[in-house]
Amino acid sequence: MNSREALKSGINGGHKIVEGYLADLTDADLLVRPLPKCNHIAWQLGHLIYAEHFMVDAVRPGSMPALPEGFKQKHSNETAESDNPRDFLTKAEYLKLLNEQRAGTLALLDKLSDEELSQEAPKPLQSFLKRVGDVFSMQSTHPVMHAGQWAIIRRKLGKPPLF
Repeated sequence: MNSREALKSGINGGHKIVEGYLADLTDADLLVRPLPKCNHIAWQLGHLIYAEHFMVDAVRPGSMPALPEGFKQKHSNETAESDNPRDFLTKAEYLKLLNEQRAGTLALLDKLSDEELSQEAPKPLQSFLKRVGDVFSMQSTHPVMHAGQWAIIRRKLGKPPLF
């Protein structure tokens, strides 16, 4: 297994966890908060989608699929407190965008050499990521971190524990 295959394995494994946690949730379930002031899944999905787009596009500008107009603003810190379903997308829309961004991530990863993966991360990411390879590793860990929060929401909804 080479470095790209190892990174892909982690990214795909994290994605399977996300898909599993979301599989039996409804659009309304995505707006449930585990506790007041905690983010609901809809906002977190938008955050994850935008974060992946931003980080990977920073590695190679223009490499990621475009996001809908206003997507970043719709999932900003200012909108995190909204519980209005009209402020967010449907589960199907989030999954479509998530899969499009993931395809862009994997396509770029396929094009990078080990030498490129070892280069410094782009400047805007250097406060938390050291190398370009770390940007791709983050695409496996970031969603799983949020999915851990979704496990609590699932239990609140009476859904079975997974994984």
